[in-house]
Amino acid sequence: MNKKTVLIFIIALAVGYLAGTRLDIFTKEKAQSPYIYNFQAPPGLKGEGSAFSDVARMVSPTVVNISTTKVVGLGDLFGQLRNTKKWKEESLGSGVIVSADGYIITNNHVIEKAEEIKVTLFDKQDYKGKVIGSDPKTDIAIIKIKAKDLPAINWGDSDKLDVGEFVLAFGNPFGLSHTVTMGIVSALGRASVGIADYEDFIQTDASINPGNSGGPLVNVKGELIGVNTAIISKTGGNQGIGFAVPSNMARSVMTQLIKEGKVTRGWAGVAIQQVTPELAKTFGLKKPEGALVTEIIDNSPAEKSGLKRGDIILEVNKKGVDDVEQLRNFIAQSRVGSRIALNVLRDTKSISLNLTVAELAQDSAESRSDSRQERRGTEKNALAGFSVMDINSDTAKQLGLPGDVYGVVIESVEPDSAADEAGLKKGDLIQEVNKARINNVNDFNKAVSHIRGGDTVLLFINRGENKFYITLKMFS
Repeated sequence: MNKKTVLIFIIALAVGYLAGTRLDIFTKEKAQSPYIYNFQAPPGLKGEGSAFSDVARMVSPTVVNISTTKVVGLGDLFGQLRNTKKWKEESLGSGVIVSADGYIITNNHVIEKAEEIKVTLFDKQDYKGKVIGSDPKTDIAIIKIKAKDLPAINWGDSDKLDVGEFVLAFGNPFGLSHTVTMGIVSALGRASVGIADYEDFIQTDASINPGNSGGPLVNVKGELIGVNTAIISKTGGNQGIGFAVPSNMARSVMTQLIKEGKVTRGWAGVAIQQVTPELAKTFGLKKPEGALVTEIIDNSPAEKSGLKRGDIILEVNKKGVDDVEQLRNFIAQSRVGSRIALNVLRDTKSISLNLTVAELAQDSAESRSDSRQERRGTEKNALAGFSVMDINSDTAKQLGLPGDVYGVVIESVEPDSAADEAGLKKGDLIQEVNKARINNVNDFNKAVSHIRGGDTVLLFINRGENKFYITLKMFS
Protein backbone atom coordinates (compact mmCIF):
# COMPACT_ATOMS: atom_id res chain seq x y z
CA MET A 1 0.00 0.00 0.00
CA ASN A 2 1.55 3.31 -1.05
CA LYS A 3 1.66 6.45 1.06
CA LYS A 4 -1.12 8.15 -0.92
CA THR A 5 -3.52 5.26 -0.34
CA VAL A 6 -2.69 5.15 3.38
CA LEU A 7 -3.27 8.91 3.68
CA ILE A 8 -6.68 8.65 2.01
CA PHE A 9 -7.65 5.77 4.30
CA ILE A 10 -6.64 7.73 7.43
CA ILE A 11 -8.59 10.80 6.30
CA ALA A 12 -11.65 8.65 5.62
CA LEU A 13 -11.49 7.16 9.12
CA ALA A 14 -11.13 10.60 10.67
CA VAL A 15 -14.09 11.99 8.75
CA GLY A 16 -16.18 8.98 9.69
CA TYR A 17 -15.29 9.32 13.34
CA LEU A 18 -16.07 13.02 13.40
CA ALA A 19 -19.36 12.52 11.55
CA GLY A 20 -20.36 9.81 13.99
CA THR A 21 -19.44 11.97 16.94
CA ARG A 22 -21.39 14.89 15.51
CA LEU A 23 -24.38 12.67 14.82
CA ASP A 24 -24.16 11.36 18.36
CA ILE A 25 -24.17 14.92 19.65
CA PHE A 26 -27.33 15.72 17.62
CA THR A 27 -28.97 12.54 18.82
CA LYS A 28 -28.26 13.38 22.44
CA GLU A 29 -29.57 16.90 21.97
CA LYS A 30 -32.80 15.58 20.47
CA ALA A 31 -33.18 12.96 23.17
CA GLN A 32 -32.98 15.67 25.80
CA SER A 33 -35.78 17.70 24.22
CA PRO A 34 -39.17 17.29 25.94
CA TYR A 35 -40.91 17.59 22.58
CA ILE A 36 -39.45 14.48 20.92
CA TYR A 37 -40.88 11.05 21.69
CA ASN A 38 -41.01 7.67 20.03
CA PHE A 39 -44.51 7.40 18.53
CA GLN A 40 -45.77 3.85 18.12
CA ALA A 41 -48.85 3.44 15.93
CA PRO A 42 -51.53 0.99 17.14
CA PRO A 43 -50.70 -2.51 15.84
CA GLY A 44 -53.89 -2.70 13.76
CA LEU A 45 -53.07 0.52 11.92
CA LYS A 46 -49.52 -0.31 10.78
CA GLY A 47 -48.60 -1.29 7.25
CA GLU A 48 -50.77 -0.35 4.29
CA GLY A 49 -53.72 0.86 6.36
CA SER A 50 -55.76 -2.23 5.52
CA ALA A 51 -57.32 -2.43 9.00
CA PHE A 52 -60.22 -0.12 8.11
CA SER A 53 -60.70 -1.94 4.80
CA ASP A 54 -61.02 -5.21 6.69
CA VAL A 55 -63.64 -3.69 8.99
CA ALA A 56 -65.58 -2.29 6.02
CA ARG A 57 -65.58 -5.69 4.27
CA MET A 58 -66.78 -7.37 7.43
CA VAL A 59 -69.53 -4.90 8.38
CA SER A 60 -70.94 -3.82 5.00
CA PRO A 61 -72.95 -7.05 4.37
CA THR A 62 -74.85 -6.44 7.63
CA VAL A 63 -75.96 -2.91 6.65
CA VAL A 64 -79.31 -2.51 4.92
CA ASN A 65 -81.12 0.22 3.04
CA ILE A 66 -84.61 0.98 4.38
CA SER A 67 -87.13 2.80 2.21
CA THR A 68 -90.56 3.55 3.60
CA THR A 69 -93.79 4.62 1.94
CA LYS A 70 -96.77 6.36 3.45
CA VAL A 71 -99.92 7.69 1.83
CA VAL A 72 -100.30 11.47 2.09
CA GLY A 73 -103.47 13.43 1.37
CA LEU A 74 -103.64 17.00 0.08
CA GLY A 75 -105.09 18.07 3.39
CA ASP A 76 -101.97 16.89 5.18
CA LEU A 77 -99.83 19.27 3.14
CA PHE A 78 -102.02 22.34 2.71
CA GLY A 79 -103.89 22.27 6.01
CA GLN A 80 -107.31 21.77 4.46
CA LEU A 81 -109.09 19.02 2.57
CA ARG A 82 -109.45 20.20 -1.02
CA ASN A 83 -110.22 16.72 -2.35
CA THR A 84 -109.59 13.07 -1.51
CA LYS A 85 -106.65 12.59 -3.88
CA LYS A 86 -103.63 10.92 -2.25
CA TRP A 87 -100.15 9.94 -3.30
CA LYS A 88 -97.19 8.05 -1.90
CA GLU A 89 -94.35 9.77 -0.09
CA GLU A 90 -91.04 7.91 0.18
CA SER A 91 -88.15 8.32 2.57
CA LEU A 92 -84.80 6.60 2.98
CA GLY A 93 -82.86 5.38 5.98
CA SER A 94 -80.50 2.66 7.13
CA GLY A 95 -80.46 -0.30 9.46
CA VAL A 96 -78.21 -3.12 10.56
CA ILE A 97 -78.89 -6.86 10.78
CA VAL A 98 -78.51 -8.10 14.36
CA SER A 99 -79.56 -11.74 13.94
CA ALA A 100 -79.23 -14.36 11.20
CA ASP A 101 -83.02 -14.89 11.14
CA GLY A 102 -83.83 -11.37 9.99
CA TYR A 103 -84.05 -8.97 12.95
CA ILE A 104 -82.89 -5.44 12.05
CA ILE A 105 -82.34 -2.47 14.32
CA THR A 106 -82.94 1.08 13.09
CA ASN A 107 -84.34 4.43 14.25
CA ASN A 108 -87.98 4.95 15.14
CA HIS A 109 -88.10 8.10 13.01
CA VAL A 110 -87.02 6.05 9.97
CA ILE A 111 -90.11 3.79 10.05
CA GLU A 112 -92.58 5.99 11.93
CA LYS A 113 -96.05 6.07 10.31
CA ALA A 114 -94.81 3.95 7.41
CA GLU A 115 -97.41 1.90 5.56
CA GLU A 116 -94.84 -0.03 3.56
CA ILE A 117 -91.24 -0.86 4.44
CA LYS A 118 -88.76 -2.16 1.88
CA VAL A 119 -85.42 -3.54 3.02
CA THR A 120 -82.59 -3.84 0.50
CA LEU A 121 -79.65 -6.02 1.46
CA PHE A 122 -76.00 -5.73 0.46
CA ASP A 123 -76.58 -8.25 -2.39
CA LYS A 124 -79.42 -6.06 -3.78
CA GLN A 125 -82.14 -8.47 -2.65
CA ASP A 126 -85.37 -6.75 -1.57
CA TYR A 127 -87.59 -7.84 1.33
CA LYS A 128 -90.75 -6.55 2.94
CA GLY A 129 -90.10 -5.32 6.47
CA LYS A 130 -92.44 -5.82 9.43
CA VAL A 131 -92.31 -3.59 12.49
CA ILE A 132 -91.77 -5.70 15.61
CA GLY A 133 -91.77 -2.74 17.96
CA SER A 134 -90.56 0.82 18.40
CA ASP A 135 -89.57 3.09 21.25
CA PRO A 136 -89.87 6.82 20.48
CA LYS A 137 -88.29 7.70 23.84
CA THR A 138 -84.90 6.40 22.64
CA ASP A 139 -85.66 6.61 18.88
CA ILE A 140 -85.03 2.87 18.44
CA ALA A 141 -87.14 0.49 16.34
CA ILE A 142 -86.92 -3.20 15.43
CA ILE A 143 -88.11 -4.61 12.12
CA LYS A 144 -87.93 -8.14 10.71
CA ILE A 145 -87.67 -9.68 7.27
CA LYS A 146 -88.41 -13.27 6.24
CA ALA A 147 -84.91 -14.55 5.55
CA LYS A 148 -82.42 -17.02 6.98
CA ASP A 149 -78.66 -17.36 7.33
CA LEU A 150 -78.10 -13.62 7.10
CA PRO A 151 -74.80 -11.97 8.07
CA ALA A 152 -75.30 -10.39 11.50
CA ILE A 153 -73.14 -7.77 13.17
CA ASN A 154 -71.33 -8.44 16.44
CA TRP A 155 -72.37 -6.40 19.46
CA GLY A 156 -69.82 -4.22 21.25
CA ASP A 157 -69.86 -2.80 24.78
CA SER A 158 -70.52 0.94 24.54
CA ASP A 159 -69.67 1.38 28.24
CA LYS A 160 -66.04 0.62 27.39
CA LEU A 161 -65.74 3.39 24.80
CA ASP A 162 -63.21 6.16 25.31
CA VAL A 163 -63.12 9.63 23.79
CA GLY A 164 -60.66 9.67 20.91
CA GLU A 165 -61.28 6.10 19.73
CA PHE A 166 -61.55 5.52 15.99
CA VAL A 167 -65.08 4.72 14.78
CA LEU A 168 -66.69 4.05 11.41
CA ALA A 169 -70.22 5.05 10.41
CA PHE A 170 -72.13 3.00 7.83
CA GLY A 171 -75.32 3.82 5.98
CA ASN A 172 -76.97 5.23 2.90
CA PRO A 173 -76.44 9.01 3.01
CA PHE A 174 -78.47 10.86 0.39
CA GLY A 175 -79.40 7.48 -1.10
CA LEU A 176 -75.76 6.54 -1.78
CA SER A 177 -75.94 2.92 -0.65
CA HIS A 178 -73.32 1.30 1.55
CA THR A 179 -71.20 4.32 2.34
CA VAL A 180 -68.61 4.19 5.12
CA THR A 181 -67.00 7.18 6.83
CA MET A 182 -64.34 7.37 9.52
CA GLY A 183 -63.88 9.59 12.56
CA ILE A 184 -63.38 9.45 16.29
CA VAL A 185 -65.52 9.44 19.41
CA SER A 186 -65.79 13.16 20.11
CA ALA A 187 -67.67 12.90 23.41
CA LEU A 188 -69.71 10.49 25.51
CA GLY A 189 -72.91 10.85 27.51
CA ARG A 190 -74.35 13.70 25.47
CA ALA A 191 -77.82 14.61 26.76
CA SER A 192 -80.28 17.52 26.62
CA VAL A 193 -79.84 17.54 22.85
CA GLY A 194 -83.62 17.53 22.31
CA ILE A 195 -83.75 14.47 20.05
CA ALA A 196 -85.27 11.87 22.40
CA ASP A 197 -86.66 11.65 25.93
CA TYR A 198 -83.84 9.40 27.14
CA GLU A 199 -80.51 10.61 25.79
CA ASP A 200 -77.02 9.26 26.42
CA PHE A 201 -75.55 9.85 22.98
CA ILE A 202 -72.14 9.04 21.57
CA GLN A 203 -70.93 12.14 19.73
CA THR A 204 -68.72 11.57 16.69
CA ASP A 205 -67.19 13.54 13.84
CA ALA A 206 -67.56 10.60 11.44
CA SER A 207 -69.69 11.96 8.59
CA ILE A 208 -73.39 11.33 9.21
CA ASN A 209 -75.89 12.72 6.70
CA PRO A 210 -79.59 12.30 5.84
CA GLY A 211 -80.06 8.61 5.06
CA ASN A 212 -77.48 7.48 7.64
CA SER A 213 -80.14 7.30 10.35
CA GLY A 214 -80.41 3.80 11.76
CA GLY A 215 -77.05 2.67 10.40
CA PRO A 216 -74.31 1.22 12.60
CA LEU A 217 -71.46 3.02 14.29
CA VAL A 218 -68.67 0.49 14.84
CA ASN A 219 -65.28 0.33 16.52
CA VAL A 220 -62.04 -0.86 14.88
CA LYS A 221 -63.01 -4.44 15.70
CA GLY A 222 -66.15 -4.09 13.60
CA GLU A 223 -68.41 -4.33 16.65
CA LEU A 224 -71.67 -2.38 16.89
CA ILE A 225 -71.19 0.31 19.52
CA GLY A 226 -73.91 2.75 18.41
CA VAL A 227 -76.91 3.37 16.16
CA ASN A 228 -76.55 6.57 14.08
CA THR A 229 -79.44 8.84 14.95
CA ALA A 230 -79.02 12.56 14.26
CA ILE A 231 -76.74 15.47 13.46
CA ILE A 232 -76.45 19.10 14.45
CA SER A 233 -76.20 21.15 11.29
CA LYS A 234 -77.00 24.60 9.96
CA THR A 235 -76.93 23.39 6.37
CA GLY A 236 -78.69 20.02 6.61
CA GLY A 237 -75.43 18.18 5.87
CA ASN A 238 -72.59 16.89 8.00
CA GLN A 239 -70.68 19.50 9.99
CA GLY A 240 -68.76 17.14 12.22
CA ILE A 241 -71.33 16.74 14.99
CA GLY A 242 -73.24 13.46 14.83
CA PHE A 243 -74.98 11.43 17.51
CA ALA A 244 -75.52 7.70 17.98
CA VAL A 245 -77.57 5.76 20.54
CA PRO A 246 -75.10 3.64 22.58
CA SER A 247 -75.24 -0.07 21.76
CA ASN A 248 -75.98 -1.09 25.36
CA MET A 249 -79.07 1.13 25.49
CA ALA A 250 -80.18 0.02 22.01
CA ARG A 251 -79.69 -3.66 22.86
CA SER A 252 -81.74 -3.36 26.05
CA VAL A 253 -84.59 -1.71 24.16
CA MET A 254 -84.38 -4.30 21.36
CA THR A 255 -84.51 -7.26 23.78
CA GLN A 256 -87.63 -5.91 25.50
CA LEU A 257 -89.39 -5.10 22.22
CA ILE A 258 -88.76 -8.61 20.86
CA LYS A 259 -89.59 -10.53 24.05
CA GLU A 260 -92.35 -8.39 25.57
CA GLY A 261 -93.54 -6.11 22.77
CA LYS A 262 -92.95 -3.03 24.89
CA VAL A 263 -90.26 -1.25 26.88
CA THR A 264 -90.61 -1.30 30.66
CA ARG A 265 -88.75 1.43 32.53
CA GLY A 266 -87.86 1.91 36.14
CA TRP A 267 -89.42 4.68 38.24
CA ALA A 268 -88.34 6.26 41.50
CA GLY A 269 -90.94 9.00 41.90
CA VAL A 270 -88.52 11.86 42.33
CA ALA A 271 -87.88 15.11 40.47
CA ILE A 272 -84.26 16.22 40.18
CA GLN A 273 -82.25 19.12 38.83
CA GLN A 274 -78.64 19.77 37.84
CA VAL A 275 -76.25 21.00 40.53
CA THR A 276 -74.72 24.27 39.34
CA PRO A 277 -71.52 25.76 40.82
CA GLU A 278 -73.67 28.25 42.78
CA LEU A 279 -75.92 25.49 44.15
CA ALA A 280 -72.90 23.34 44.99
CA LYS A 281 -71.45 26.13 47.11
CA THR A 282 -74.79 26.77 48.81
CA PHE A 283 -75.29 23.09 49.71
CA GLY A 284 -71.72 22.61 50.92
CA LEU A 285 -70.22 20.71 47.98
CA LYS A 286 -66.66 21.26 46.85
CA LYS A 287 -67.62 20.91 43.19
CA PRO A 288 -70.81 20.61 41.07
CA GLU A 289 -71.84 16.93 41.13
CA GLY A 290 -74.83 14.73 41.78
CA ALA A 291 -78.52 15.41 41.30
CA LEU A 292 -80.52 17.76 43.52
CA VAL A 293 -83.93 16.43 44.66
CA THR A 294 -86.68 19.00 44.07
CA GLU A 295 -89.83 16.95 44.59
CA ILE A 296 -90.89 13.62 46.11
CA ILE A 297 -94.06 11.96 44.79
CA ASP A 298 -96.42 10.72 47.51
CA ASN A 299 -96.23 6.97 48.21
CA SER A 300 -93.42 6.59 45.67
CA PRO A 301 -90.24 4.48 45.98
CA ALA A 302 -88.35 7.72 46.69
CA GLU A 303 -90.62 8.59 49.63
CA LYS A 304 -90.45 5.05 51.01
CA SER A 305 -86.64 5.11 50.77
CA GLY A 306 -86.46 8.18 53.00
CA LEU A 307 -85.34 10.66 50.34
CA LYS A 308 -86.26 14.27 51.03
CA ARG A 309 -86.44 17.43 48.98
CA GLY A 310 -83.10 19.21 49.16
CA ASP A 311 -81.09 15.97 49.23
CA ILE A 312 -78.28 15.64 46.70
CA ILE A 313 -77.85 12.13 45.29
CA LEU A 314 -74.09 11.66 44.89
CA GLU A 315 -73.78 7.90 44.24
CA VAL A 316 -75.90 5.05 42.95
CA ASN A 317 -74.62 1.55 43.70
CA LYS A 318 -71.26 3.09 44.67
CA LYS A 319 -70.92 4.76 41.27
CA GLY A 320 -70.67 8.55 41.19
CA VAL A 321 -73.54 10.57 39.72
CA ASP A 322 -72.15 13.22 37.39
CA ASP A 323 -75.41 14.78 36.24
CA VAL A 324 -79.19 14.52 36.12
CA GLU A 325 -79.35 12.65 32.81
CA GLN A 326 -77.00 9.93 34.01
CA LEU A 327 -79.17 9.25 37.08
CA ARG A 328 -82.40 9.41 35.10
CA ASN A 329 -81.13 6.90 32.53
CA PHE A 330 -79.81 4.59 35.24
CA ILE A 331 -83.15 4.39 37.02
CA ALA A 332 -85.06 4.04 33.75
CA GLN A 333 -82.91 1.07 32.70
CA SER A 334 -83.03 -0.59 36.14
CA ARG A 335 -85.05 -3.78 36.51
CA VAL A 336 -88.42 -3.27 38.18
CA GLY A 337 -88.20 -4.56 41.75
CA SER A 338 -84.43 -4.19 41.98
CA ARG A 339 -82.88 -2.40 44.96
CA ILE A 340 -80.37 0.36 44.42
CA ALA A 341 -78.09 1.87 47.04
CA LEU A 342 -77.96 5.66 47.29
CA ASN A 343 -75.33 7.87 48.85
CA VAL A 344 -77.00 11.19 49.66
CA LEU A 345 -75.79 14.54 50.97
CA ARG A 346 -78.29 16.00 53.44
CA ASP A 347 -77.46 19.15 55.40
CA THR A 348 -73.74 18.64 54.64
CA LYS A 349 -73.87 15.08 56.04
CA SER A 350 -73.52 11.86 54.01
CA ILE A 351 -76.25 9.26 54.53
CA SER A 352 -77.02 5.90 52.90
CA LEU A 353 -80.47 4.92 51.62
CA ASN A 354 -81.94 1.98 49.70
CA LEU A 355 -84.56 2.44 47.00
CA THR A 356 -86.68 -0.27 45.36
CA VAL A 357 -87.37 0.56 41.71
CA ALA A 358 -91.01 0.52 40.58
CA GLU A 359 -92.42 0.46 37.05
CA LEU A 360 -92.91 3.71 35.20
CA ALA A 361 -96.58 4.09 34.30
CA GLN A 362 -97.75 5.27 30.90
CA ASP A 363 -97.24 8.99 30.47
CA SER A 364 -100.21 11.10 31.43
CA ALA A 365 -101.17 14.29 29.66
CA GLU A 366 -99.80 17.40 31.28
CA SER A 367 -101.84 20.55 31.51
CA ARG A 368 -99.93 23.74 32.09
CA SER A 369 -101.12 27.29 32.20
CA ASP A 370 -98.92 30.19 31.25
CA SER A 371 -101.58 32.79 31.95
CA ARG A 372 -100.52 35.69 34.15
CA GLN A 373 -102.60 38.54 35.59
CA GLU A 374 -101.44 41.97 36.71
CA ARG A 375 -102.50 42.86 40.25
CA ARG A 376 -102.19 45.83 42.56
CA GLY A 377 -101.15 45.89 46.19
CA THR A 378 -97.68 44.60 45.52
CA GLU A 379 -95.62 43.81 48.62
CA LYS A 380 -92.05 45.04 48.55
CA ASN A 381 -89.40 42.80 50.03
CA ALA A 382 -85.82 42.92 51.19
CA LEU A 383 -84.50 41.35 47.99
CA ALA A 384 -83.95 43.88 45.23
CA GLY A 385 -85.16 43.29 41.71
CA PHE A 386 -88.61 41.73 42.16
CA SER A 387 -91.83 42.02 44.12
CA VAL A 388 -94.13 39.33 45.50
CA MET A 389 -97.78 38.91 46.51
CA ASP A 390 -99.85 36.42 48.46
CA ILE A 391 -101.43 33.57 46.53
CA ASN A 392 -105.10 32.66 46.71
CA SER A 393 -107.26 30.03 45.00
CA ASP A 394 -107.99 32.26 42.00
CA THR A 395 -104.31 33.07 41.45
CA ALA A 396 -103.37 29.41 41.86
CA LYS A 397 -105.94 28.44 39.23
CA GLN A 398 -104.56 30.98 36.78
CA LEU A 399 -101.06 29.60 37.31
CA GLY A 400 -102.21 25.99 36.83
CA LEU A 401 -101.54 25.10 40.47
CA PRO A 402 -103.72 23.30 43.05
CA GLY A 403 -105.91 25.50 45.26
CA ASP A 404 -104.16 24.51 48.48
CA VAL A 405 -100.67 25.45 47.28
CA TYR A 406 -98.52 27.63 49.53
CA GLY A 407 -95.94 30.34 48.85
CA VAL A 408 -95.74 33.83 47.39
CA VAL A 409 -96.10 34.76 43.73
CA ILE A 410 -93.57 36.94 41.93
CA GLU A 411 -95.61 39.80 40.48
CA SER A 412 -92.83 41.60 38.62
CA VAL A 413 -89.12 41.30 37.89
CA GLU A 414 -86.99 44.30 37.06
CA PRO A 415 -85.01 43.94 33.81
CA ASP A 416 -81.22 43.47 34.25
CA SER A 417 -81.59 42.99 37.99
CA ALA A 418 -79.96 40.18 39.99
CA ALA A 419 -83.34 38.43 40.03
CA ASP A 420 -83.63 38.70 36.26
CA GLU A 421 -80.11 37.36 35.73
CA ALA A 422 -80.82 34.45 38.10
CA GLY A 423 -83.77 33.42 35.93
CA LEU A 424 -86.71 34.45 38.10
CA LYS A 425 -89.89 35.17 36.18
CA LYS A 426 -93.20 36.81 36.76
CA GLY A 427 -95.66 34.16 37.96
CA ASP A 428 -93.03 32.04 39.73
CA LEU A 429 -94.15 30.71 43.11
CA ILE A 430 -91.51 30.99 45.86
CA GLN A 431 -92.10 28.23 48.42
CA GLU A 432 -88.82 28.33 50.35
CA VAL A 433 -86.12 30.87 51.21
CA ASN A 434 -82.89 29.32 52.48
CA LYS A 435 -84.84 26.09 53.13
CA ALA A 436 -87.43 27.87 55.29
CA ARG A 437 -91.06 27.29 54.24
CA ILE A 438 -92.88 30.38 52.94
CA ASN A 439 -96.66 30.50 53.39
CA ASN A 440 -97.30 34.17 52.74
CA VAL A 441 -95.68 37.58 52.24
CA ASN A 442 -95.09 38.02 55.99
CA ASP A 443 -93.11 34.77 56.08
CA PHE A 444 -91.15 35.86 53.03
CA ASN A 445 -90.22 39.27 54.44
CA LYS A 446 -89.23 37.71 57.75
CA ALA A 447 -87.02 35.15 55.99
CA VAL A 448 -85.17 37.76 53.94
CA SER A 449 -84.91 40.43 56.63
CA HIS A 450 -81.43 39.28 57.70
CA ILE A 451 -80.02 39.05 54.17
CA ARG A 452 -77.21 41.49 53.44
CA GLY A 453 -75.26 42.55 50.37
CA GLY A 454 -72.92 39.83 49.18
CA ASP A 455 -75.06 36.99 50.58
CA THR A 456 -76.30 34.16 48.38
CA VAL A 457 -79.97 33.28 48.81
CA LEU A 458 -81.39 29.83 48.04
CA LEU A 459 -84.95 29.94 46.64
CA PHE A 460 -87.21 26.97 45.94
CA ILE A 461 -89.40 27.76 42.93
CA ASN A 462 -92.64 26.22 41.65
CA ARG A 463 -93.16 27.16 38.01
CA GLY A 464 -96.19 25.50 36.45
CA GLU A 465 -95.48 21.85 37.20
CA ASN A 466 -91.70 22.27 37.38
CA LYS A 467 -90.02 22.61 40.76
CA PHE A 468 -86.39 23.62 41.16
CA TYR A 469 -83.86 25.60 43.20
CA ILE A 470 -82.35 28.95 42.21
CA THR A 471 -79.49 30.81 43.87
CA LEU A 472 -79.72 34.58 43.96
CA LYS A 473 -76.53 36.56 44.60
CA MET A 474 -77.15 39.85 46.35
CA PHE A 475 -74.80 42.62 45.28
CA SER A 476 -73.11 44.75 47.93
